[in-house]
Amino acid sequence: MDAQTPTRLRFSRRTRIKRGRDFARLRQGGARLAVGCLIANWQRLPGNAASRLGVITSRKLGGAVVRTRARRLLRESFRLHQHDLAEPVDLVLVARASIIGRGLADVERDFLTALRRARLLKQADGRVA
Repeated sequence: MDAQTPTRLRFSRRTRIKRGRDFARLRQGGARLAVGCLIANWQRLPGNAASRLGVITSRKLGGAVVRTRARRLLRESFRLHQHDLAEPVDLVLVARASIIGRGLADVERDFLTALRRARLLKQADGRVA
């Protein structure tokens, strides 16, 4: 493969947080940061693990259509930037009411801002941002 050929970005079932105890572990023992339309809870993992994502959308956001769209936007932001993480993490994103009516670019900007502030992103030269 050529160095210019992009790798396929996937978001498979094994990269999802599904169990309630995993969500609770992150809420109690992980770090937390609120930025724009989302709240990020995370916990660093050992170097050989894969990063995982969990998404929480409350009924306070609105009906099922609104909540599903919010989940899709947050998952897509993670999918596009999962390889930019400096180290493996378990990450739970909680959608805030301000996500309603936002586009992918706005959600992605808040997601990247949260990761930068949490020092979870790689820099261009491979160091942690």
